[in-house]
Amino acid sequence: MPPFFMNKRLIVLLVSIILLVALIGFSLRERENISWPEQFAKDMVGFGQNIVSKPTGYTENVIENVQDLVNTYSENQKLKARLEQLALLETQVTDLQRDNEELRSIIGMEENLRSYNVVNATVIARNPDQWQETIIIDKGQVNGIETDMAVETSSGMIGRIKDTGQFTSTVELLSARNPNNRVSALIQSETNVFGLVEGYDIERKELMVKKIPFDQEVGIGSKVITSGLGGVFPKGLLIGEVTEVTPDEYGLTQTAFIKPSSNFYDIEHVMVIERVATAQEAEGGEDDE
Repeated sequence: MPPFFMNKRLIVLLVSIILLVALIGFSLRERENISWPEQFAKDMVGFGQNIVSKPTGYTENVIENVQDLVNTYSENQKLKARLEQLALLETQVTDLQRDNEELRSIIGMEENLRSYNVVNATVIARNPDQWQETIIIDKGQVNGIETDMAVETSSGMIGRIKDTGQFTSTVELLSARNPNNRVSALIQSETNVFGLVEGYDIERKELMVKKIPFDQEVGIGSKVITSGLGGVFPKGLLIGEVTEVTPDEYGLTQTAFIKPSSNFYDIEHVMVIERVATAQEAEGGEDDE
């Protein structure tokens, strides 16, 4: 090849290199005015970036939202489990508080009954067909329980021991429909009024103190306690409160309706009370009503 053509190509190559370097330097410099080809190129690049970046960002947001939902569901399940545990704990705490208050009341009652033998017991069974009749407690003959002993809760008297076994006993409630289920009572009115608790009005859910002399004045709201006559039941066990007094059909005696101090329906803890007989009572051997 002739030297002229070789020199010409070399010159073109050098000029091209110089122009390329100049263009690179020119593009690297900060300029206030950008030519329209450069602007067009930048706009196309930006448009392409937007097309690519938006779906990518949307996908990332969807993935994050799904992950947040999964985390929220998991946390929600954990919170529900904790709420269920909390409800169970609240129920247990309420039950324990109730037992605690009842047992404290029983302890307080024992302080006032030191002249009597007291045996604490728990109700272990109840016949649905005789809900207002009897209950069974977890103390029996081995614990010194005998028939006709008084039975009460921290609120007051509920009945007497009907029969006993070695380890359990049956309590006949004051609400039992037994004509022989009678308790000698004292109504604390302006003057003490004596009568017999015999009978239970199912509709009123109240006890009845009968055989009150017609000339005895009984005040509404008067407290009714055991009289202690007879030597079996101790004196002073609270039975209830007078709500109404009515004369009998012949006008010879009166009947007082008594709201029981204890709830015969809801009974868990009881006290069985054995009266310690005095020397005079031991010699007299009277029977209790």
